[in-house]
Amino acid sequence: MSNDGRSRVAIACQGGGSHTAFTAGVLQGLLANMPEDVDVVALTGTSGGAICATLAWEGFVRHNTRAAVDKLQRFWEATSAREWWDKIANQAMVGIVGLRDLMVMPEISPYHLPRWGEDHFRFMLQETFDFDELRRLARQPGAPLLEIGAVEVLGGHFEVFTGPELRVECLLASAAIPELFRAVAVPGRGVYWDGLFSQNPPIHDLLELSLDELWVIQINSSTCARVPTETHEILDRRNALAGNLSMEQELGFIDTLNRAIRQGRLKDPNFHTIEVSRIPLDRELNYRSKLDRRPEWIQELREYGKTKCRWFLRERESRRPPVSQPQQSAM
Repeated sequence: MSNDGRSRVAIACQGGGSHTAFTAGVLQGLLANMPEDVDVVALTGTSGGAICATLAWEGFVRHNTRAAVDKLQRFWEATSAREWWDKIANQAMVGIVGLRDLMVMPEISPYHLPRWGEDHFRFMLQETFDFDELRRLARQPGAPLLEIGAVEVLGGHFEVFTGPELRVECLLASAAIPELFRAVAVPGRGVYWDGLFSQNPPIHDLLELSLDELWVIQINSSTCARVPTETHEILDRRNALAGNLSMEQELGFIDTLNRAIRQGRLKDPNFHTIEVSRIPLDRELNYRSKLDRRPEWIQELREYGKTKCRWFLRERESRRPPVSQPQQSAM
């Protein structure tokens, strides 16, 4: 923590399809009730978490977090299936995935399907963000860092896109689930798939920012109540474990650094302990619900995110050392 008592904070948003409506709710709560002792220095995200992180980040670089709260609301309302044709498409998608979980549906390559879904998603993002202006704002002195995770298909390397290079293809690449979307070509960079295969969310580079706190909005559950036995249960748990793999490794590295510092084994002045907090979507949810865009489901997740945000902020406040009051001189 800095000498003036302020805390340098990074917010990392895990990906998870429709479940990241929960992330939107958490971010709405944070943006509307950010503690006065906090300086947000970075936002990172992958897949749906990348979109939520970018919406929140825009509020900081524009110095208008109230507008970011409203924009998160509007984006998820636009994403939900409200029109009759979209309701049918949503129901069909969830049903197909359910049949695939039961091994009664063949795999269909997205390259054999029309591109209207991808084109619609691109249009939504272009309507939501002014990418040219955001790239300019990202270069302002003191602007928070933005990092978006993806994986390059041909080379297999993890990629992080930042604010000064933000464009619609970066968000499309981070959200390109291979079973549903074609790989996304980012001009001058490569061809990319969903960031869930890389850093979910990007954390490693944040160590360079002299953080005091890292807040992780976690979508995939770390634990499981019982051993999965049905095929769909096994697939759901495998999906959650795969989505958590990089995150748990990177948080484990931070924990190792923290222990070394506390035990005096690491005395490098460039490193100090980082307080890691998780804000989890702690519900037993299946993979199909990650693709479900029913308005009532999206609203339920977003409201639960706001609730978990309130719990987190109260718990964080209870951990803060009391602010010492100045001594009153005797009269």
